[in-house]
Amino acid sequence: MRPVQPQKDGPRSNNEITAPEVQLIDAEGANVGVVRTSEAIAMAMEGGMDLVEIAPNSNPPVCKILDLGKYKYSAQKKAAEARKKQKVIEVKEIKLRPNIDTHDYDVKMRSVEKFISEGDKVKVTMRFRGREMAHQDIGLELLNKVRDQFDEIAKVESTPRSEGRQMVMVIAPR
Repeated sequence: MRPVQPQKDGPRSNNEITAPEVQLIDAEGANVGVVRTSEAIAMAMEGGMDLVEIAPNSNPPVCKILDLGKYKYSAQKKAAEARKKQKVIEVKEIKLRPNIDTHDYDVKMRSVEKFISEGDKVKVTMRFRGREMAHQDIGLELLNKVRDQFDEIAKVESTPRSEGRQMVMVIAPR
């Protein structure tokens, strides 16, 4: 049974390159051509740099003479920058009742507007208690009012639907 090699992160470099010949690109970015791997490693060591496999799937593999530490560092910085620019869309929830007062409604709608402007989806939940279940049409009217109010800045992702004692609608930014 062969010993299992630990999985290495990043590209192969120097003695890890197994191909007998490689397409070599020197430190300035000029194409040297097809060279034996041992010669390419010697050329890299001569300049105090590393031979790094850039395109391992081509035939022969493309390798470049560069500083491996700087290469890994710049790749790590690029990945961190990409993660920083990524926006995770959250689903915020606003709970309403059918007999909500106008001021309370306005306060909740300001929250909905803030969430949508931040790029988050909003789940508007209408909760029914007791005899309110007999008047679900009032709740549906209120959800339609919310939909119409945010028609310019948001689109309805899921129309109002009943789930037991509550009615749910999801709106997302346009």
